[in-house]
Amino acid sequence: MISVKCPHCHVGLKVDEKKIPEGIASFKCPKCKEEIPVSVLEKKSKNSSVAEDNTAIFQSVRKGNGKLTVIENADTPAQTFLLQEGLYIVGRKVSVSKANICIKTEDKLMSRSHIRIEVKRSPQGGLVHSLSDNNSKNRTLYNGKYLDEGEVIVLKNDDEIILGHTVLRFNE
Repeated sequence: MISVKCPHCHVGLKVDEKKIPEGIASFKCPKCKEEIPVSVLEKKSKNSSVAEDNTAIFQSVRKGNGKLTVIENADTPAQTFLLQEGLYIVGRKVSVSKANICIKTEDKLMSRSHIRIEVKRSPQGGLVHSLSDNNSKNRTLYNGKYLDEGEVIVLKNDDEIILGHTVLRFNE
């Protein structure tokens, strides 16, 4: 069983993933009757490569690339990064950073490898952008709530991600 949260009415549902027909694109929420597009994500435990049950928020599949915009503040200039298919490690730009999206900032609360954004092609042909904390020291705020260890979120238009004191905005 996996936990599902309707993106329309936010009701929590339990779904037996073994009973979801292969290739299904969506199903109707029993509460609000709106279509819930299917896009199942897995999370892995920290010490294992085996997937665990997790809460998946089913989202519409995006047709194009996403974009990550850094909002200018006293420590950080405005910056924009295109997100094409692949894995991105986002963090503070320093010479020893392993990030492939390096943010120019003086914000020392942002880790050098703070978050992961994975962009995958869905069976429907669109792109799914998923976000997780990359074991950062100061955690990651997603739309005002801290991400839990191992939690994976499917990004949607205008989502706000805060790394230290630096605000990022995801757009489709």
